[in-house]
Amino acid sequence: MKSVARQVAIAGMMLAGAVHPSNAAELNTMSDVGAAIQACWTPPADAGTASVTLSFSFKRDGTLIGPPRPTAIKVNGDATAKKSFVDAATTALQNCLPLTFSPKLAQGVAGNVFTLQFTSPK
Repeated sequence: MKSVARQVAIAGMMLAGAVHPSNAAELNTMSDVGAAIQACWTPPADAGTASVTLSFSFKRDGTLIGPPRPTAIKVNGDATAKKSFVDAATTALQNCLPLTFSPKLAQGVAGNVFTLQFTSPK
């Protein structure tokens, strides 16, 4: 029984990795990084016109140094709506990782603070 559970877990991890092929390609520029992360973003269906800017830093291995921080939130509605939109953006970023940086980009990005805006369609 444990063998079946292990195979299911491995298959799930393989499928999860296949969901976002953008992190498989080596990224050479910050524009590539932004495009890869945006490819993982699906705004909540009921978000209306909303945006959140996240601030974060990468390690050389394409993971984050710490959790992303929302630095600008423009969401209509109550605190629950804002939290839902911020959580969706944070989850999209986390699900896209680790990114694969070229050696040159990995040297340049490590430890620097970056911001990226996540918006809903208008």
